[in-house]
Amino acid sequence: MQFMCLIYSKENAGPQPGTEEFGPFMKAYQDFTQEVAKAGVMVSGDALQPIATATTVTNVGGKIETTDGPFAETKEQLGGYYLLDVKDMDEAVAYAAKIPTAEYGRIEIRPVVVWDD
Repeated sequence: MQFMCLIYSKENAGPQPGTEEFGPFMKAYQDFTQEVAKAGVMVSGDALQPIATATTVTNVGGKIETTDGPFAETKEQLGGYYLLDVKDMDEAVAYAAKIPTAEYGRIEIRPVVVWDD
């Protein structure tokens, strides 16, 4: 079963580039990525550019509108994701708890609908 682990935190929360803590923080991400890849449960995963680069699109009645920024105006922003293929929600929770940003933000886990062809 596939689960999307959505990584949310306040922008600039946690160790920042140029600080002493940033190297170990990024190493923890590399270690986690290697762990889920080695376990054969990683489908994909990536970090996202900062929210200043986001654009939100709507199409109402054929009228396309764009707005600068993310869809939701919240303190915590979506910063990246992992798509994992694991046996159940319990296993997804166990992996999500190891994502380094869980210490500075939140990881939302959503089951993915896999459409049969």
